[in-house]
Amino acid sequence: MPSNPPVIIKDQKHGLPMSKGLLAQTYMAAGLSPSRAYTAAQRVQDGFRDAGQLEVTLAEVRDASYRILAEEDDGSVAKRYRRLNEISRLERPLIVLIGGTTGVGKSTIATEVAHRLGITRIVSTDSIREVMRGIFSRDLMPAIYESSFNAWRGLRVPAPRGASPVIVGFREQAAVVATGVKSLIERAVVEGVSMVLEGIHVAPGYIDPSQFKDASVVQLLISVDDEEAHRSHFYIREVQTEGMRPFERYRANFDNIRLLGHYVEDLAREHDVPVVHSHQLDRTVAEVLERIVDAVIREDEEQEREDDRPAGREDAR
Repeated sequence: MPSNPPVIIKDQKHGLPMSKGLLAQTYMAAGLSPSRAYTAAQRVQDGFRDAGQLEVTLAEVRDASYRILAEEDDGSVAKRYRRLNEISRLERPLIVLIGGTTGVGKSTIATEVAHRLGITRIVSTDSIREVMRGIFSRDLMPAIYESSFNAWRGLRVPAPRGASPVIVGFREQAAVVATGVKSLIERAVVEGVSMVLEGIHVAPGYIDPSQFKDASVVQLLISVDDEEAHRSHFYIREVQTEGMRPFERYRANFDNIRLLGHYVEDLAREHDVPVVHSHQLDRTVAEVLERIVDAVIREDEEQEREDDRPAGREDAR
């Protein structure tokens, strides 16, 4: 027998070897650093080998992982690991909607959240808008041919007296793009595929999560309170994209961008959508994950109570 025989997960379809890399990835999603995550994964594997347990179930791997994490940390990482595992066993797809004005870090946060949840499908509403431009001419749908903060330039009719053209233009554009967003979500639900969808057009009130009965749809909004911190994001973006997204363009439209930020935050409060105030990436991602897990578990518990309720029983009046 080899000195380091593989540990086989026997309830997998073909009895696949346990992967330390994949296990370490779940630890990192729960908050462990990469080095500590790989050390913990090695401990789990070595524990099974030392016990002569070379065939294990996935549940046994998760239990052993939880015990190791509880020893590695003050308990918060272990708790987060267990809760992430709870949503990973969902039978329905998870759809995460991340909104917020331009430049608050939605794309970066969405990528990190998707990675930690094991979701491979990430879509930006800017991509949806770009596809719609290929279908509808500027004459037919002018609002989608402008940036969200300049959508007022595509208004067919002047904004009503006293109304902000920036807000009116954005509302028209968001309503159009929301049609594409709904179609994407419906397709993901039919396919049973989880997805993270981010963009300013994922505005509270334009998408109703409750209409997608066969999926867990969680909506959040990202905000940056500090104006200077927000402004600095555009400079970083210019550097990271090698000038493809120039700082000056966003600086010149910064007031409009901030105005839209306040508007979508008002919508979030009106529609009871959580607002995550972003200060530091790791903390923001951790809070977003916590809110997603809380929402999914709460939904599951409500569904279980609904399923346990006797058929035809009327609530007491």
